[in-house]
Amino acid sequence: MGHAQIESTANARVKEWASLLEKKHRDRQGKYIVEGVHLVQEALRSADVECVAYDAALGVPAELKEDAQAAGQGEWVAVSAAIVAKCTEARTPQPVFAVVRKSAAKIGDILLAENALVAVLDGVQDPGNVGTIIRAADAAGATGVLIGRGSADIYNPKTVRSTMGSLFHLPIVEGDLTELLPQAREASAKIVSTSLQAKQNCYEADYRGATWFVFGSEGSGVSPEVEAFVDEAIIIPMPGQAESLNVAMAASVLLFEAVRQRLA
Repeated sequence: MGHAQIESTANARVKEWASLLEKKHRDRQGKYIVEGVHLVQEALRSADVECVAYDAALGVPAELKEDAQAAGQGEWVAVSAAIVAKCTEARTPQPVFAVVRKSAAKIGDILLAENALVAVLDGVQDPGNVGTIIRAADAAGATGVLIGRGSADIYNPKTVRSTMGSLFHLPIVEGDLTELLPQAREASAKIVSTSLQAKQNCYEADYRGATWFVFGSEGSGVSPEVEAFVDEAIIIPMPGQAESLNVAMAASVLLFEAVRQRLA
């Protein structure tokens, strides 16, 4: 399989790739960029990769050699170091990136699962937190993740990096939670949120049936519009002196308590 080569940063394709660093262009093209050997490898295994670009002077990274020879794995393009720099964000870019088509996951993919375990993000604004919650959900074997409006864009390069590849492993659905959560209730899911005012300890609730955990924004928690759909508010007991937990840590505690109950 021949590899194409592009030298100039003024090339039309390069400009199109570089534009994917901005959300409006990701939305318009339905694509995004993943950077570095590990994420490119994960994308090739589990996502819809349009093309992989690598630094021509260095050649295909050793870890990706087998993928580069496999058929049907998108197009491989040798580019100049300046092109890699123009199309990636990381300060120490590993000289390879891929252009990936966005996932076509739908809410139905999650609703049909029996005893679904779902993480729901309501205005979680920090890309690191959003990525870490997706990673925790993947590790916990969750059915999927729902991203409500006001949350960090999951296709932002920082979010993508912090998922460590989990972005490709489970259905992630973006939308309006006031439209999506009623569908979960109709599918007899229990919708649970954390609240510092809640009376119920998170270890006393039962998460073995379909359970959708709602995580609110770092500053103000779950919004009133979404709170209206919550069946059960719980609190994570904190015997120490910290007033609260980082939202991604709280998500990990609850997702893995659900795992513990389901394995018991």
